[in-house]
Amino acid sequence: MTASNLKTENIKLDAGDVQVDAYLAQPSIGGTYPGVVVIQEVFGVNDHIKDVTNRIAQEGYIAIAPAIYQRQAPGFSVGYSAEELEEGRKYKEQTKASELLNDIQTAINYLKSLPQCQGKGFGCIGFCFGGHVAYLAATLPDIQATASFYGAGIATQTPGGGEPTITRTKDIQGTIYAFFGTEDPLIPLEQVDQIEAELKKQNIPHRIFRYDGADHGFFCDQRASYQPSAAQDAWERVKGLFQEILK
Repeated sequence: MTASNLKTENIKLDAGDVQVDAYLAQPSIGGTYPGVVVIQEVFGVNDHIKDVTNRIAQEGYIAIAPAIYQRQAPGFSVGYSAEELEEGRKYKEQTKASELLNDIQTAINYLKSLPQCQGKGFGCIGFCFGGHVAYLAATLPDIQATASFYGAGIATQTPGGGEPTITRTKDIQGTIYAFFGTEDPLIPLEQVDQIEAELKKQNIPHRIFRYDGADHGFFCDQRASYQPSAAQDAWERVKGLFQEILK
């Protein structure tokens, strides 16, 4: 399926206390498709996240990327300079796990309302801060398959404060794949080991992928840390996960 076979649009989701902007991509060919929620980096629903959303739709899914900074910075979408990173991190610190989960569930509920998504499964994928949020989202009953890319802080904290997100591992509903670079300064290798140990302890279906020499953000082809070989391997793993679980 090519980009010309996609229908893309910007929509709004009623999350109760706020209208959440979202980017939606789906096959234009008739049929029914599983749904995938794409969770942004700290840089917002920018061109890279939209590109990932399109790529997932091209594989035969209805993909939606909700703006998880809607309450902090509506319309936020930036590049990868140090200044933009600092701004994105500032908004990240203002988020709360309960609101993030609410907004992701709202996106899932929207997908459920689409005739072309009826009776199909749901997955999620997230990068950077979105990788952490994807680990949270994996605890939602509707999520059957999760791909979490270099989510920092899973073992040590949770958005808005409280027990670290890793303590929610027991509540993960489906299968989770997690991807890390061995040279990521934001995620010490012992924390990756801790996440893997907890997934094993709780008997959660999972796979942990460690990419030698890869830095934080290795999947993003718009960042200096992009590593094509690791990104390509990870993409094949994601496609395999979603194909196996959701289709």
